[in-house]
Amino acid sequence: MVQGLFVTGAGTEIGKTLIATALVHQLVSKRVAVRVLKPVVSGFDAENLEDSDSGRLLTAAGINVTREAIDGISPWRFSEPIAPNMAANRTGAPIDLDAVVAFCRASLAGDGLTVIEGIGGVMAPVTDEASVLDWMAALGLPAILVGSSYLGAISHTLTAASVLIDRGVPIAGVVLSESADQPVPLAETSATVAGFLPHLSVIEVPRIKGETRPWEAVPDLMALIA
Repeated sequence: MVQGLFVTGAGTEIGKTLIATALVHQLVSKRVAVRVLKPVVSGFDAENLEDSDSGRLLTAAGINVTREAIDGISPWRFSEPIAPNMAANRTGAPIDLDAVVAFCRASLAGDGLTVIEGIGGVMAPVTDEASVLDWMAALGLPAILVGSSYLGAISHTLTAASVLIDRGVPIAGVVLSESADQPVPLAETSATVAGFLPHLSVIEVPRIKGETRPWEAVPDLMALIA
């Protein structure tokens, strides 16, 4: 089994947390030792820890959501829901990408599998000079690319995949999380993406409504684990 996986997206608000939590939940259910990380978070609400991306990851992993647990997986937290470099700069404490990479590597050195959820899309700026892509390239972990099915999603997903391939970041697979509004059925979008990426697994995740623990309703993602 791989040492770790990095969950990234073709854009923001696209379903990364749903897929990351579902993967963690499925691994835990198979008694795989799992560590979770969401190192960089923007739009963080300190008064609503359980509903934060970090809180959801902890819950999926079976870990109580406490301030200390959040600190342990998400050291770089910012309240403004904007690009992480901008959010960090406004606090007067810019993010050091080397520190983020070192933080992730410390978890990877432990037992079990580490699931890391990125922030924004593949090219989201983490610092003024470095993007999520740079972060992933430094770690060298397989990436799970999360796309969707809104109008334009095919182009966004294929562009993100191309950037990852060009940079030498291995892609474990593509997961398409169904959008609320889409011009065609999810299966058609999936078939088109798979046609352009015939060497990759493409998994469809239908839209999940009204679930308090939505990750429990996600289809099997174990094909992404090499």
